[in-house]
Amino acid sequence: MILEGYSDASFQSDDDDAMSQSDFVFNLNGSVVTWRSSKQATTVDSTTEAQYIAASEATKEAIWMKNYNQEFCVVPSITEPVVIFCDNNRTITQAKELRSHHSSKYILRHYHLLREMVNRGVVMMD
Repeated sequence: MILEGYSDASFQSDDDDAMSQSDFVFNLNGSVVTWRSSKQATTVDSTTEAQYIAASEATKEAIWMKNYNQEFCVVPSITEPVVIFCDNNRTITQAKELRSHHSSKYILRHYHLLREMVNRGVVMMD
Protein backbone atom coordinates (compact mmCIF):
# COMPACT_ATOMS: atom_id res chain seq x y z
CA MET A 1 0.00 0.00 0.00
CA ILE A 2 1.36 3.39 -0.96
CA LEU A 3 0.19 6.40 1.03
CA GLU A 4 1.51 9.75 -0.15
CA GLY A 5 0.60 13.32 0.67
CA TYR A 6 0.88 16.72 -0.93
CA SER A 7 1.01 19.86 1.19
CA ASP A 8 0.89 23.49 0.15
CA ALA A 9 0.22 26.90 1.64
CA SER A 10 -0.74 30.33 0.39
CA PHE A 11 1.17 33.01 2.27
CA GLN A 12 -1.01 35.70 3.90
CA SER A 13 -3.87 35.03 1.48
CA ASP A 14 -6.55 36.61 3.68
CA ASP A 15 -6.52 40.37 3.08
CA ASP A 16 -8.48 41.07 6.27
CA ASP A 17 -6.18 39.45 8.83
CA ALA A 18 -3.04 38.48 6.85
CA MET A 19 -3.46 34.80 7.76
CA SER A 20 -2.12 32.06 5.50
CA GLN A 21 -3.99 29.04 4.19
CA SER A 22 -2.86 25.39 4.62
CA ASP A 23 -3.85 22.66 2.20
CA PHE A 24 -3.08 18.97 1.95
CA VAL A 25 -4.36 15.90 0.15
CA PHE A 26 -3.49 12.22 0.66
CA ASN A 27 -3.65 9.44 -1.91
CA LEU A 28 -3.77 5.74 -1.13
CA ASN A 29 -2.65 3.76 -4.17
CA GLY A 30 -3.47 6.75 -6.37
CA SER A 31 -6.95 7.51 -5.02
CA VAL A 32 -7.74 10.51 -2.84
CA VAL A 33 -8.66 9.37 0.68
CA THR A 34 -8.54 12.63 2.65
CA TRP A 35 -7.92 16.32 2.15
CA ARG A 36 -8.13 19.58 4.08
CA SER A 37 -7.95 23.28 3.41
CA SER A 38 -7.92 25.59 6.42
CA LYS A 39 -6.77 28.96 7.65
CA GLN A 40 -3.60 28.75 9.73
CA ALA A 41 -3.95 29.53 13.43
CA THR A 42 -1.02 31.95 13.58
CA THR A 43 0.34 34.80 11.49
CA VAL A 44 3.66 34.02 9.82
CA ASP A 45 6.39 36.16 8.28
CA SER A 46 7.43 34.08 5.29
CA THR A 47 6.28 31.61 2.69
CA THR A 48 8.63 29.03 4.21
CA GLU A 49 6.93 29.31 7.61
CA ALA A 50 3.49 28.96 6.01
CA GLN A 51 4.66 25.90 4.04
CA TYR A 52 6.28 24.38 7.15
CA ILE A 53 3.04 24.71 9.11
CA ALA A 54 1.07 23.14 6.24
CA ALA A 55 3.54 20.23 6.09
CA SER A 56 3.32 19.81 9.87
CA GLU A 57 -0.47 19.63 9.67
CA ALA A 58 -0.16 17.07 6.86
CA THR A 59 2.24 15.06 9.04
CA LYS A 60 -0.36 14.88 11.82
CA GLU A 61 -2.88 13.55 9.30
CA ALA A 62 -0.37 10.98 8.00
CA ILE A 63 0.27 9.70 11.53
CA TRP A 64 -3.46 9.48 12.21
CA MET A 65 -4.06 7.57 8.95
CA LYS A 66 -1.25 5.08 9.66
CA ASN A 67 -2.51 4.51 13.22
CA TYR A 68 -6.14 4.16 12.08
CA ASN A 69 -5.16 1.69 9.41
CA GLN A 70 -3.02 -0.33 11.82
CA GLU A 71 -5.70 -0.42 14.53
CA PHE A 72 -8.64 -1.34 12.30
CA CYS A 73 -6.79 -3.24 9.53
CA VAL A 74 -8.69 -1.31 6.86
CA VAL A 75 -6.15 -2.14 4.16
CA PRO A 76 -2.92 -4.14 4.25
CA SER A 77 -0.44 -2.46 6.54
CA ILE A 78 1.38 0.68 5.47
CA THR A 79 4.96 -0.08 6.46
CA GLU A 80 6.90 2.44 4.37
CA PRO A 81 7.32 6.05 5.47
CA VAL A 82 4.62 8.33 4.11
CA VAL A 83 6.11 10.67 1.51
CA ILE A 84 4.81 14.22 1.79
CA PHE A 85 5.53 16.31 -1.28
CA CYS A 86 6.14 20.03 -0.83
CA ASP A 87 7.09 22.63 -3.44
CA ASN A 88 9.28 24.72 -1.12
CA ASN A 89 12.92 23.61 -0.88
CA ARG A 90 13.64 25.63 2.29
CA THR A 91 10.74 23.89 4.05
CA ILE A 92 12.07 20.48 3.02
CA THR A 93 15.57 21.41 4.21
CA GLN A 94 14.29 22.65 7.58
CA ALA A 95 12.23 19.49 8.07
CA LYS A 96 15.33 17.35 7.55
CA GLU A 97 17.60 19.42 9.84
CA LEU A 98 18.28 18.07 13.32
CA ARG A 99 18.62 21.53 14.82
CA SER A 100 16.97 24.90 14.42
CA HIS A 101 18.54 27.72 12.46
CA HIS A 102 18.04 31.44 12.71
CA SER A 103 15.61 31.24 9.79
CA SER A 104 13.34 28.83 11.68
CA LYS A 105 13.47 30.37 15.14
CA TYR A 106 10.05 31.99 14.74
CA ILE A 107 8.25 28.76 13.88
CA LEU A 108 6.21 27.77 16.92
CA ARG A 109 7.60 24.75 18.72
CA HIS A 110 4.52 22.54 18.28
CA TYR A 111 4.95 22.64 14.49
CA HIS A 112 8.33 20.88 14.81
CA LEU A 113 6.49 17.54 15.02
CA LEU A 114 7.28 17.47 11.30
CA ARG A 115 11.04 17.47 11.97
CA GLU A 116 10.72 14.76 14.61
CA MET A 117 8.68 12.46 12.36
CA VAL A 118 11.13 12.94 9.47
CA ASN A 119 14.02 12.02 11.78
CA ARG A 120 12.16 8.94 13.04
CA GLY A 121 11.43 7.81 9.48
CA VAL A 122 7.64 8.00 9.87
CA VAL A 123 7.36 10.52 7.02
CA MET A 124 9.70 11.65 4.26
CA MET A 125 9.73 15.12 2.72
CA ASP A 126 10.25 15.41 -1.00
